[in-house]
Formats: sequence, structure tokens, C-alpha cells
Amino acid sequence: MLFSAPIVFEPIFMDRVWGGRRLETHFGKRLPTHGRIGESWEVVDRAEAQSVVHNEPLRGKTLNELWTDYRAEVFGKHVPELAQSPRFPLLFKLLDAQERLSVQVHPPADVAPSLKGEPKTEMWYILENYGDGDIFAGLRAGVTRETFEAALRAGSVQKTVHRIAVGAGDCIFIPSGRIHAIGAGNVIVEVQQNSDTTYRVFDWNRVGLDGKTRQLHVEESLKSIDFTDFEPALQTPQGETIVECPYFRVERWELTEPREGAAPGEFAIFTVLTGAVKCGNFEFQPGEFFLLPATMEDRMLRAVAGTASVLRTSVP
Repeated sequence: MLFSAPIVFEPIFMDRVWGGRRLETHFGKRLPTHGRIGESWEVVDRAEAQSVVHNEPLRGKTLNELWTDYRAEVFGKHVPELAQSPRFPLLFKLLDAQERLSVQVHPPADVAPSLKGEPKTEMWYILENYGDGDIFAGLRAGVTRETFEAALRAGSVQKTVHRIAVGAGDCIFIPSGRIHAIGAGNVIVEVQQNSDTTYRVFDWNRVGLDGKTRQLHVEESLKSIDFTDFEPALQTPQGETIVECPYFRVERWELTEPREGAAPGEFAIFTVLTGAVKCGNFEFQPGEFFLLPATMEDRMLRAVAGTASVLRTSVP
């Protein structure tokens, strides 16, 4: 089966205590009438959250159905060993952090099974910042497990976590085990392993949407935090590549002229950053995602007017 169009999925919106409405005002997302929408899950293949195709010829099919029934046609015949799994291995989100997220950590692969969780490595690309212009990642130099636990008891964990000033266009890599938090006002593209395991170790002493203190996972966090991870830097692009790890490769492309989105037989997922982009007969605006199938014949990306920029994500 040949595919004549890029694949577009229906977003899944998640209410979060730290969320807002910028995904609506900034990107035109049709959010629920009420609520603080912190996350838009744009491409996801999980039992509890499943992307559904929006456009023909596969309208109504789920991402898992594509992965199961059309793997060669959509994702290519030479799927890496990494992707030999029952579910698509990546998850894509847009985040609107009207307030700070909790200080949290995702368990490393060698720890996750004992905690009945899933490892999760991710990256953040900053689209906009309307607040303090910061994120938190890694520990401050000299912080030990003992000093961290003392700060936890004193309610001053923020003093132990490395703060980084960020602006639009910045990117940071968050491997499993790295303590982190997103600062207020950030609008972010997140590319991650297909996992939803997050351990909150500190939540700024606030309450959740139900008016109660949100659950913390202190024991799990202490087992997961890498206490040798000090003051990581923002990513320095290597050419067009901004992040490359065993799970995903993310590039930033400036489209000044037509460009092939992927070699024939390979797929890629694109996120529009600036400008409008045409692929096949479809036009995409900032904040929109689309999957270029491995067997689509017209594989060219074009800026609709002038220039445009995109993130291109592939599986190494």
C-alpha cells in the first residue's frame, strides 16, 4: 500500500494543575471549554492514550494499528532493533507550563523494573517563554545525596537543583535519572521515550486541582536520581542535529528551498516551528505535527512563503 499524504493525528489534551490556555491562543488548538491544559499529546501509542489518524486514507485508525498492521509501509522495512516492540517507541507532546512543574525524575533502565516503572529519556525544545525564563536540570555542584535529603526535609529542594536561563530556540536533553523541572511560562516541544513514569520529589508546597497536596514519590525518586549529575548545559547543535541518543535523533531544519523529508523507505515526524510548511497537498502551521510515511511518493517539504523551520525526529 502506497501512501499519498502525510499522516496527521488528533491531539489528546491533558488537564494539569500547572497548565494554561496558550496552546489555544498561540497555536489555535481546539481545547476543551474549561480546564488548565498543560499537555497536548500529539503522537502517542499507549494503552491509556492512543493517537487516532485525522486524515484519509487511514482516518480513524490508531497509531498502534499503523505500527502493527502497516509497519513496513509507514515506518519502513528496516526498523531498528530499538523499535522491535509491540508499541511505537516514541511520544511527542506540546507543553504549556503556566506555572512551574514539580521537581521530578524518571527512573533509569536499570532501576525502573524494580520500581514497576518505565525508563524515560526526553528532550525539551523551548518554543516560547512568557515567565521567568528558566528551567531546572541536574544538581548544583557539590550537592550530595545527604545534603539533598536534608534540603528535602527542610522544604528547600530548589536550592539544590541547577537553574538554567532559557529562551526560544534553546534545547536541553533530559536522560533518565536527571532531576528536573520546567519553569513557569515555558511553551515546549517534548520528544521522549514511550513512557509515562514520573516520580515527583518536590512540588513547591502547592495543592493539586482537587485542592489537596499532590502525591510525592520520595523513595522512588531517591532511588532514581543520578547524584553524580551536576549542572548540565543546554544542547550545542552539531550542524542541524540538536539531540542524538539511542532512542531518537532530533534535527532543526531551516526550509529555504524544497527538501526531501526522508529517504525513500524511511519515515520521519515533523513539528512546525515557524512559518507554514507544505507536504503533499497539506499545509501545516506552527505547533502542528505530521508523520511522513516511508512509502509516500511526494517526499518534499516546502516553505509556503519565504522560509519556515521544523523539528525533524527519526529513530536512529
